[in-house]
Amino acid sequence: MTLGRVGEKKLGLWGRIKRVMLTDVGALVRGLKAADLEQIEQLLIEADFGVPATMELVDALEQGVRSGKLKKEDDVREALVERLSAMLQGPEHPERIARATSGLTVILVVGVNGVGKTTTVAKLARRLKADGRKVLLAAADTWRAGAVSQLQLWAGRVGVACVSGTQGGDPAAVVFDAIEAATARGLDTVIIDTAGRLHTQDNLMDELKKVVRVVTRKVPGAPHETLLVLDGTVGQNAIQQGRLFGEAVQPTGIIVTKLDGTARGGAVAAVRRELGLPIRFVGLGEGLDDLAPFDARGYAEGLLTSDL
Repeated sequence: MTLGRVGEKKLGLWGRIKRVMLTDVGALVRGLKAADLEQIEQLLIEADFGVPATMELVDALEQGVRSGKLKKEDDVREALVERLSAMLQGPEHPERIARATSGLTVILVVGVNGVGKTTTVAKLARRLKADGRKVLLAAADTWRAGAVSQLQLWAGRVGVACVSGTQGGDPAAVVFDAIEAATARGLDTVIIDTAGRLHTQDNLMDELKKVVRVVTRKVPGAPHETLLVLDGTVGQNAIQQGRLFGEAVQPTGIIVTKLDGTARGGAVAAVRRELGLPIRFVGLGEGLDDLAPFDARGYAEGLLTSDL
C-alpha cells in the first residue's frame, strides 16, 4: 500500500476523480464547475492520458452531468468506463496473429531499446508454439551488445530455433538466412527481432526499411504482421516513437509493455487514440506467460475500480 503523508492512503485515479466530483452530496445536482473540470483535466493529464483523450473524457462527464444522466457515483464511474472502453476498443480477438494462406508467415517486431522488445519476441513465440505453429526466431538486432545471445537464450527456453549473425553484422542478411532456414526446415513462422534502433537516427530507420524490403522479396505479402512494442511508462514519448516508426514501416498493432503496476495507465488510452493502431497485447511481467491479449473493457474497469 502506498502512503502519502503519515497515515494517509494514496488515492488511485478513480478515488481522486471522485474526491473532486463528489465533495458534497449535491455536487452532481448543481453540475460541474469550471474549477472541478480543470482539476479533473489535471488528474487525467498526470495519469498520462494526453490532451485529446483527456478532453474527450471530460467533455463526456460534463455533458452527462448537465443532461441529468449522471446522478450517482456509480453513474459517473460507468460513464467513464464506457467512454474509455470505446476509446480503447480494437479487434474482437486481438491475440489472433495473422497467418499466411500458404507458405511462410513472417512477423516483424520493432521498437526502441529498453522497451522489452526481445523478451516480447520470446513471449510471442511461446504463444504461437502453443497454438501449434512451428516457429523460428531471427536475431536481427546486431547493433546492441548482447542482444543476439539474449534472444538465443530465450529461444532455448521456449524450445524454438534461432538464426543469428555476428555482432555489428548486416541485419538484413540475418533475416535472409532466417527465411531460408525456416523454409528448408519446413517451419511455418519466422519472428524477427529487429535492432532497438533509436527513432531519431535516420540511418538506423533506413536499415529497418532494408529489412522490410528483404522480407517482401523473399516472401511475397510479408511481413504479415508488424508489431510495435512501446513502454507504457514513458507517456507521450511513446506516441512520438509510434509516429516515427509508422513512417518507416506499417505497424499492424501495438504491444504495450511494463504494465505490471508501475505504469500510469492513461498512456494506453493516449497511444490507442493518437496512433489509431489496435493494442494487441500487454506485457504484465518478465515471465514467458506474462503476455496477455488486450481487453479494452477490462482495462478501463481496472483503471477506475479501486480507490487505492
